[in-house]
Amino acid sequence: MSRMLLIATLLLVAGPVGGADATGGQPADVRTAIFAGGCFWCIEADFEKLPGVIAVESGYTAGRTPKPTYEQVSSGNTGHTEAVRVSYDARQLSYGQLLDYFWRHIDPTVRNRQFCDVGSQYRSGIYWQNEVERKAAEGSRDALLASGKLPRIETEIAAASVFYLAEEYHQDYYRKNSVRYSYYRLSCGRDARVRQIWGND
Repeated sequence: MSRMLLIATLLLVAGPVGGADATGGQPADVRTAIFAGGCFWCIEADFEKLPGVIAVESGYTAGRTPKPTYEQVSSGNTGHTEAVRVSYDARQLSYGQLLDYFWRHIDPTVRNRQFCDVGSQYRSGIYWQNEVERKAAEGSRDALLASGKLPRIETEIAAASVFYLAEEYHQDYYRKNSVRYSYYRLSCGRDARVRQIWGND
């Protein structure tokens, strides 16, 4: 069963609650969250390591061009940013924990770029889908600023708009093309910069 079909089946059959989690028999409360953290290959790979995450899909959001292609988004003229839609079991993982994990896998201090990728199509963002998510996102940002850990935060926090799935060859790219992906991630300096900002957090 494909990932998209699995997610659709869980949501259709279960509504807000259904399926079974990985811990053995408890119903899954399947929800989604949308984040942008630069290259979607990388942020997809990061989120898929987090226990409680069911699936991660790469795509485009927060722009003005309907049904954009990768080539269009890469031009920087669509307003879209590379993003991921995370499906997770809220019985195992809270939205607040997703936010905390997200912050610590990006560089929030830069505008319209992430690591070696430059342009508005690589801006970081949190795209809330309801008031609870909006308040949690803004609260987590404000708490980080108050902590003095970061000099500034440029990450966009905005209402979610249409999320367009990226082309199939982008989904699970880090698994399908592991050598090329690993070289890209290393040469882009993503992990080195994350360690520089966050240390062992």
